[in-house]
Amino acid sequence: MPSAAGSPTETLHLAVTKLGNMGALIRGLSGLYRTPAFPAGSGPDFVNAVIAIEAPWSARDAIARLHAIEAEIGRRRRVRWEQRSIDLDLLAHGDLVRPDMATLRRWMDLPVEIQRQKAPEQLILPHPRLHERGFVLVPMADVAPDWLHPALRRTVTQMRDALPAAERAAIRKLDVDWPGT
Repeated sequence: MPSAAGSPTETLHLAVTKLGNMGALIRGLSGLYRTPAFPAGSGPDFVNAVIAIEAPWSARDAIARLHAIEAEIGRRRRVRWEQRSIDLDLLAHGDLVRPDMATLRRWMDLPVEIQRQKAPEQLILPHPRLHERGFVLVPMADVAPDWLHPALRRTVTQMRDALPAAERAAIRKLDVDWPGT
């Protein structure tokens, strides 16, 4: 959804600018992709992207900074998976598994009905759903195609290519550049 910063692409650009202002070195910007809302039918299409950064932050510091940027841009967390102007996720922090492999696996295997109702009370890395979400894997393949999932031992490209063809086809690269690039 649009924000006070403007269109979804302008909102994403503002978020990236804010990360840079906080000291993150932007190592890669994916294309901008129009993707169906998740969960299906929950609202208008999203604009998704993935950025690769280098920063001297712990995973906990990184997620706190992402949430601070969301709040600055106007995001208010009220309902799980609601329509929103911005949603910044920490997908991975190198090959860190947090808090441990058993907890990660438990959340990775959680049925979608429970996912809708329950959110982790702690940071889990890598993101426990990234391996099954085309709206993450397609743009992530632009910037980190060879990143190896520490639990699944599969690359981003392998995980993306394992998605159903219809899901991949529903994700469309926008014919726009990042503002300011």
